[in-house]
Amino acid sequence: MTADFLDTDVLVYAHDMTELRKQRIAQDLIRRALDGEGSISNQVLAEFASTFLHKLSPPVPASQVTAMLDAFSPIPIVPPDNEKIRRAVEAHPTYGIHFYDGMMIAAAERSGANRIWSEDLNPNQKYFGIQIENPFQY
Repeated sequence: MTADFLDTDVLVYAHDMTELRKQRIAQDLIRRALDGEGSISNQVLAEFASTFLHKLSPPVPASQVTAMLDAFSPIPIVPPDNEKIRRAVEAHPTYGIHFYDGMMIAAAERSGANRIWSEDLNPNQKYFGIQIENPFQY
């Protein structure tokens, strides 16, 4: 069981030279995850890669994105499965959230996380008993 689950924005801010305060916070959370105190999902990694390959101008070269992904490889990854998809579907009417946010919450739940670090979900809300905290709002 891991205590924390990292959302995509944490991984992105860890490489953002324009937001140095957020970068330091994100890098600390990633260090803790690398030490076994956190987990991520395939979806988080895919969103991270997509951000750097397609949403930045100029886009980051694929070889550099691959190296960044390799750096995250020691962090436990919660793989997708049918039960997580079902749980994400359940999250939609229960909490009124987008399916892909539900997938991330289902992955966090599967990992045994107590908390999701995210800038995008509602801080202080609980989804399936998992606390959402925005590490960047303080």
